[in-house]
Amino acid sequence: MRSPSLLTSAAVFTLCFLRVPVLLAQSGVAPVSPTEAERWQQDLRVMADEMPRLHRNLFHTMTREQFQGAVEALRNRIPSLARHQVIVAMARIAAMAGDGHTNIAPTRDPKIGFRTYPLKLSLFKDGLFVRAATRAHADIVGWRVVQIGNTPVDRACTAVRDIIGRDNEMDVKFFAPFLLAMPEVLHALALIDDMEHAAFTLEHGGRQKTVTLAPWGPAGLLAPDTDTSWNASPGWIDARESAAAPTPLWLRDPGNKFWFEYMDDSKTMYVQYNQVGNKDSESVESFSNRVFSFVEQKPVVRFILDIRLNRGGNGALNKPLLLGIIRARTIDQKGKLFTIIGRSTWSAAQFLVNQLEEYTNTVFVGEPSGGTLNSYGDSRKITLPNSGITVRVSSLWWQGDERDRRPWTAPRIAAELTSDQYRANRDPALEAIFRYTPLNDLPAVLRRALAERDTSRLGSAFRAFREDPANEYVDCEDIVNRLGYALMGAGDIGAAIRIFRLNVSAFPQSSNVYDSLREALEQRSR
Repeated sequence: MRSPSLLTSAAVFTLCFLRVPVLLAQSGVAPVSPTEAERWQQDLRVMADEMPRLHRNLFHTMTREQFQGAVEALRNRIPSLARHQVIVAMARIAAMAGDGHTNIAPTRDPKIGFRTYPLKLSLFKDGLFVRAATRAHADIVGWRVVQIGNTPVDRACTAVRDIIGRDNEMDVKFFAPFLLAMPEVLHALALIDDMEHAAFTLEHGGRQKTVTLAPWGPAGLLAPDTDTSWNASPGWIDARESAAAPTPLWLRDPGNKFWFEYMDDSKTMYVQYNQVGNKDSESVESFSNRVFSFVEQKPVVRFILDIRLNRGGNGALNKPLLLGIIRARTIDQKGKLFTIIGRSTWSAAQFLVNQLEEYTNTVFVGEPSGGTLNSYGDSRKITLPNSGITVRVSSLWWQGDERDRRPWTAPRIAAELTSDQYRANRDPALEAIFRYTPLNDLPAVLRRALAERDTSRLGSAFRAFREDPANEYVDCEDIVNRLGYALMGAGDIGAAIRIFRLNVSAFPQSSNVYDSLREALEQRSR
């Protein structure tokens, strides 16, 4: 999905409410009664009072005036809105906080009670697809969604983004597919006119068709700390059903909090850690002890920790797993230790990512994580007195390094799942790990090119590295700069100058690369 940028939050908000009277008239949906309107206004008042009181710093991405203005605008409009439109508008206000633990979540709150259409959507690398559907709609499984109602899918993602509590855009990739299958969300965001008859325009093999769908039933609720959304639903057809290959490891048992498997043929230890929480039958500590006792008894060429489905839990429970990796010196080595991360890696799982990055030699593989190094978290709940709906607000600030402004932890090896790979039961992350060698890292690539003393070879090697999709998130400027200074420190000023010039050519807008080149040139002239 492209980064949503077609409309600002304010513009989407305005467009939605300009169309509200028309949408209500066309769909036959009635606004709330005067008594209900007063109750919703009371709930909104509680939300507006409690959010600043309970949040650690509610105004870290918005001003108090913006918050109060949005609340007042909604209060005045509530009498003209239907129930679902009030809820979505309140979710938009909660999301203005700008952190993932502050939200109103139709995907988690049974009191909201939104419905779903008879399909499951997923955002793959190549677009938004119908990943599964009821048997009555099996013919659309595997088709790419082009348009919802009269709205192109990119604009639909932009619209739904503004009601998602998020730490970064990976949270949008995670939540948007669920919300885009909900009639009430689509209607409240003015993406469709009639909830009971929604048009989805689909594409497959160069052919397009439009299907009109009616709501199927209540939307399933997401588990709080594990991404179990990939689980098959009885009576539904999944895009993987006809795959010849067996189910990939990461989808074998998503509901299991933690488990491992040793692959004898490749001497690979695979550990899936799906939730930072103890089982009734085993603690994380006991599991960690079992894992590393096994490692001591078997030859391990690769150790893979898969946390792409881990949405958190109790961060204090990560310690034994982290210490086990650090103490196992035979696996805590570059090229032997890998961690698979993704859009669902969030909250307490992000804490583990932070610690692994700081204290181990792991290579991150997959997608960027759904969390950040510094983040607001530990939600406290506000239960609205009339509707019973839950508003969550972040009560703590978790700071790793205030200077670190990265929106996420990026993978060293990018391996985002495509729709074709999903249908074929392929796991691009695992495939990338088995192909990996430290010789493919950028410093090694550039040092080999330097040894050939061919300037054109150096440039072509650098371009080839940057153009490789697996290196999408590699901070090439910083790595090249560090290599230049390492060469300077070793007394190879000529090679350092070639490296710094390479950086200047690649990143001409960066003042830092020019300053580094200046230092090397001055050192040579002394």
